[in-house]
Amino acid sequence: MSVVDQMVAAAERAVNASQWAEAERLWTEVRKLAPRHARALYSLGMHAVQRGDNTGARDLLIQALAEAPRDLSTLHALGVVLGRLGDGEGEIAAIDACLSVDAYFLPGMVARASWLERHATRASAVAMYRNVLKVAPPEAHWPQSLRTQLLHAREVVDAHSRAYHAYLSDHISGLQAELPPASAERWREAASIMAGRSRPYVSDANQLGVPRLPAIPFYDRAMFPWAEALEAKTDVIRAELLAALSKEQGEFKPYITYRPGDPVNQWVELNHSERWSHYALWRSGSPNAEHLAACPETARALEAVDMATINGLCPNAMFSALAPHTQIPPHTGETNARLVVHLPLIVPEKCTYRVGFEHRTWTVGEILVFDDTIEHMARNDSDELRVVLIFDIWNPLITLAERAIVSRLATAARTFAAG
Repeated sequence: MSVVDQMVAAAERAVNASQWAEAERLWTEVRKLAPRHARALYSLGMHAVQRGDNTGARDLLIQALAEAPRDLSTLHALGVVLGRLGDGEGEIAAIDACLSVDAYFLPGMVARASWLERHATRASAVAMYRNVLKVAPPEAHWPQSLRTQLLHAREVVDAHSRAYHAYLSDHISGLQAELPPASAERWREAASIMAGRSRPYVSDANQLGVPRLPAIPFYDRAMFPWAEALEAKTDVIRAELLAALSKEQGEFKPYITYRPGDPVNQWVELNHSERWSHYALWRSGSPNAEHLAACPETARALEAVDMATINGLCPNAMFSALAPHTQIPPHTGETNARLVVHLPLIVPEKCTYRVGFEHRTWTVGEILVFDDTIEHMARNDSDELRVVLIFDIWNPLITLAERAIVSRLATAARTFAAG
């Protein structure tokens, strides 16, 4: 190892030990022995920055770039120094040179967004900050040296999207008022997506996804001829629920029951927890004869609806109980060949439900029909229990012939898996 190499190694050890004065002394010695040593020139330039000598730093960094013109650290540092010296044109030239070497170099992207914010249009800065946030790792892994800038990037993008969303919404509000509620909600979502406030929600079936079905969050109850008769039975169904809660509390089982070793992901808080429990009438196509016998009015009401029958999947029907101050995390269901119905039975205040973009509140006795393959979640922020009757029905956009294909595919999948 040459003397220069030995001194470079010693200087880097001093840097790692935060012995800045010793490191600068060693880099100075390296430069005496090798005046064009790129690493020494860059390091001495950074020491000049620390002392506030931006002019001296600029000269050293320019010399370093003459020896290593594509070095990202040097290009980035030169841009910072030129910005501090008020040379906006030189600053952006250094930043662009940096990004021409690596278009995804995060410090360079942040520097370009900052330059645009100071010297160009707000829209161009927002676009660059948005790209910065796309390239940046998850927040927990943000580099400490960039954390302040990345927080600023998020604030700028968020403020812009809020203002843009308000502007778009204002410009279509009059037209929305002329539309039916479901159509108006679609265009409210369109404005939100356009402004970057939300993303498009699509059907994401865990098992059987039927292509080319529209991803409709909530279906109009008028599409279901049995809806009014079911809602009329709310009181008797609720009476059977209350009896089950009183006499068969132990039959309300945790809904999430992953085995030890299974990857539970978002379900870790609710796995084997009674905070989300259910009293099953049907589960994955199998009836619970004792529970159905204990709830005869509910059983008769379910017989009158178009419950989906898909081998191994449906029907499902249950009283679903969500404990106070409990959230069911965002998730998606098994197949869009079926829809899910909620008949709210016990609904305290501060209970909300979201499917895709749309937020709803449950109203006792008024059904909600939705596609559960669209991301959905529920919250009970009250101090009381919330209970709904949940069951599956066929998606009305599936024909009778297609129902047979759905059932055949589900049967074939289970036969093949067992094989």
